[in-house]
Amino acid sequence: MAIIDLHSVSVAFPIYNLNSRSFKKCFLRLATGGRVVEDANKHVMVNALNHISLRFEHGDRIGLIGHNGSGKSTLLRLLATIYEPTSGHMTINGNISPMLDLTPGMETELTGYENIVIRSRLQGFTLQEIKNQTEEIAELTGLGDYLSMPVRTYSSGMMVRLAFAISASIKPDILLIDEIFGAGDADFIEKARQKMISLLNQSSIVVLATHSDELITEFCNKALLLEAGQIKYFGDTKKALDIYHNKG
Repeated sequence: MAIIDLHSVSVAFPIYNLNSRSFKKCFLRLATGGRVVEDANKHVMVNALNHISLRFEHGDRIGLIGHNGSGKSTLLRLLATIYEPTSGHMTINGNISPMLDLTPGMETELTGYENIVIRSRLQGFTLQEIKNQTEEIAELTGLGDYLSMPVRTYSSGMMVRLAFAISASIKPDILLIDEIFGAGDADFIEKARQKMISLLNQSSIVVLATHSDELITEFCNKALLLEAGQIKYFGDTKKALDIYHNKG
């Protein structure tokens, strides 16, 4: 069974080259994300996550809620092991599929089909597995003959389609999603939505960051409300949304 267990986890980022006392004061006053502090050596630090303790288990569908800068993306990158905790302890059991920044790493001089092979290999698929699923990935993109052309000829929306279709081909234990809906026309959005429903049903744990109340209500059985890098509420989705919108 997949498990995510965080015990008093913090993630802090140092801000360098802030030598002016007046600039520091201005920065401390205007910062709107995580809590801004100074360490023992007078270095300015942004506490993007501050003493987070959580446990997600099989069957959890977690909606991440919070204003920009609240720590949602940092938490997802922590769970994806892109970031490591500055302090605290984190345990993750299960295969992780992060659907975060989809397009970085695309080889723009190669064709769509060549990118399918390369990125699928990076996700751990064998060449035979890639061969078996290439047609399904190609159909999901809706790019047709463009898949035989260099990716540098694609629009940004076309690149997102390709990257999403490749990323969605994995069968994860833990699925991490960061605001990936909304790229493309209505036909693609519906196909992507159906693919996401399939992935959600196959995954043991899902963590979804979105500003859409509808997606939280439809797909999630719990919600985590973050504020300035700290947990403001974790539990019932409706109550979390009410608190977020100042109704609770």
